[in-house]
Amino acid sequence: MHRFVAAERALRRSTPHALLDVVRAVLREQYGAEGVELYMADYGVSVLQPVSVLPHTLEPMPVHGSPAGRAFGSQRPFREDGRDGKARLHLPVSVRGDRLGVLTVTLPDGDAVRRWEGELADIAEVLGHEVVVAERDTDLFLQARRKDRLTLAAEMQWHLLPGRSCSRPEFEIGAQLEPAYAIFGDNFDWSTSGDRLTLYVTNGMGEGIEASLLTSLAINALRNARRADIPIADQAALADQAVYAHYRGRCYLSVLMLEFDLATGRARVVDAGSPQLLRLRGGSVEHVTFDAQLPLGMFEETDYVAQEFQAEPGDRLVFVSDGVHAVASPKGEAYGDSALSRAIHSTRLLPAAEVPRAILRELTGHRGKRVPDDDALVVCLDWHGRPAGA
Repeated sequence: MHRFVAAERALRRSTPHALLDVVRAVLREQYGAEGVELYMADYGVSVLQPVSVLPHTLEPMPVHGSPAGRAFGSQRPFREDGRDGKARLHLPVSVRGDRLGVLTVTLPDGDAVRRWEGELADIAEVLGHEVVVAERDTDLFLQARRKDRLTLAAEMQWHLLPGRSCSRPEFEIGAQLEPAYAIFGDNFDWSTSGDRLTLYVTNGMGEGIEASLLTSLAINALRNARRADIPIADQAALADQAVYAHYRGRCYLSVLMLEFDLATGRARVVDAGSPQLLRLRGGSVEHVTFDAQLPLGMFEETDYVAQEFQAEPGDRLVFVSDGVHAVASPKGEAYGDSALSRAIHSTRLLPAAEVPRAILRELTGHRGKRVPDDDALVVCLDWHGRPAGA
């Protein structure tokens, strides 16, 4: 255990840009590691990008079909035995369910893997927390996530997001946006407390910088109201006023807002626009509808009313923007509820964090081209309910 304590102290004392050098040094000294590499999942979650000082000396690894990708997907250590007798241990680097990447450690033999796997997995978790903190002070890890250049609009949108996944005993949530390197106005946001989960799924109008500016204004207005502990209907009203005051009705934003009671699964909902909700319960998928209200910023001083919704343990809730629901095939056929239902059924065994990407891959096949014309957003929420006695 003293080895783990030494490693943890070294990581916590490291300067942000030197984290990888520090973890390499401490794993070599304490565990006899012969090689240590850190890979970050790219924005499209298609490859694992090596973290290194430019120029990179290692090739990216595919998320699907590589040993490191298996550890990333399963969120469990994966052992790879080499012909030279050495063993590589691929360890997920995650923070509270948010999947960041993979730490690959080369050890002298399989005995070392069996002896140290548990402690090395804990060190990978500590490293994840330190990477998140380090990103406030260095661009190294954000640069490593990019296999292509982000547009300015996409840069703004990714910095608005809370993460791509989150896990608590009561729920698991995952989300993904496309085109990852050129998104416009679609967005998601969530926040949890001891007794509450608040989730926003937004669909902003427009393109490029203008769409990102609109979404940024609306999301920050919603957060400002939420952090003042204002009820969800009033959060919508205050954000509506902020958007209207700036744009005077020229631009507006659709949003589906939900506030869950973690103890009961009961939610208060404000449906102010186009994001869609489908629910998988007991093997069947159904479209859940609410009373439609006006998008944020369309008119001055709109009043919003919260509706009731009940989530049951075992429910899977899938939220999509119109860039998913309404996207057309080459023949002009909309994706729609039936195709979404099939996609939700086909991904029912995947964890929530992997569902959005899997559905977006199926959507690419329907669309008939790789790059979409509009933003496509998928959010998956698996509701477990509060464990007995918690």
